Amino acid sequence: MVNLALITSAGAYIDGTDPFNTTAADGDVTFREIPSDIDPSDLRFSARGYDSGFVQQDPNVQVPLARLFEFESNRVIGQLNSAFWSFCGFIPDAAHLVKEMLPKLVERVKRYEVQAALLIPASRLCHQSVTLAARALESAGIPTMTLAVDRDLMEKARPPRAAYYRGQIGSVAGMPNWPEHQRRVLDEALRWIEPMDQPGISKLVVELESQVEAARGER
Repeated sequence: MVNLALITSAGAYIDGTDPFNTTAADGDVTFREIPSDIDPSDLRFSARGYDSGFVQQDPNVQVPLARLFEFESNRVIGQLNSAFWSFCGFIPDAAHLVKEMLPKLVERVKRYEVQAALLIPASRLCHQSVTLAARALESAGIPTMTLAVDRDLMEKARPPRAAYYRGQIGSVAGMPNWPEHQRRVLDEALRWIEPMDQPGISKLVVELESQVEAARGER
């Protein structure tokens, strides 16, 4: 029961505002603070390093606002923070990210008195960027959960706390237009935020559950 922040590296921005610079050699180290109650149809994505096809079908695969508001209504979480944060995580220059962006991001998150943060990478390189963001937040006393679909990437990046399942880059928070799958992924991952003194990488059982559902002809 916490005030949960969502941080995505999918490059989400509000339609009509400046997109992220996807041509910068060292990456774009700016971020966007976006109202959580935004209509998802008003979101656009500066996709770099991942296929935007999934998020164009269903923004919840990278920015799962609908699912998190459901969790708020069902008291799985106390509340979804009134703003979420987005950046374009394809940033080869990690030192530049740490120096220029992360202190500003942490400052903004702390102003909202956030009690925990869910971080969702979009591309393979995003896993490094999101891990650095998670470490910065945890250093500021905010527990994090990094969601992933590739264990090898997580073990190389080593975020403070991560949950993974075998999924697809660009569709990390569940499969597009399959709300139940998204709920399973997020529900299990969020419940592992609570033991703050138990960092590590955990495997979600959502993959097995989804196979059973498919075998029954339910999906």
